[in-house]
Amino acid sequence: MAKRLRILSLLISIGMIAVFLGCASTPTHEGTGEYVDDSVITTKVKTLLAADDFLKSFKISVETFKGTVQLSGFVNSQQAIDKAVQIAHSVKGVTSVKNNLIVK
Repeated sequence: MAKRLRILSLLISIGMIAVFLGCASTPTHEGTGEYVDDSVITTKVKTLLAADDFLKSFKISVETFKGTVQLSGFVNSQQAIDKAVQIAHSVKGVTSVKNNLIVK
């Protein structure tokens, strides 16, 4: 009976370790909590861009990875780029903004 209890305890411990490692982040993969945070940041940036009268006519793609927001797409002026970057920086949780917007 004691042997079964030790084996069961070992299996539970291995399972718990696997669960914790499965949720951990690596340099190229986000953990579960980071993914949710980045999704919230992306949604907030997209919402603010769509609500801005000057920028809502442009198709600006927004992606977020570990707090870094990447903006991409085409706009018609440097002023539009500056405004989009400013909006992205204004969202809580954004650590940096990669600007891949192109003036057409």
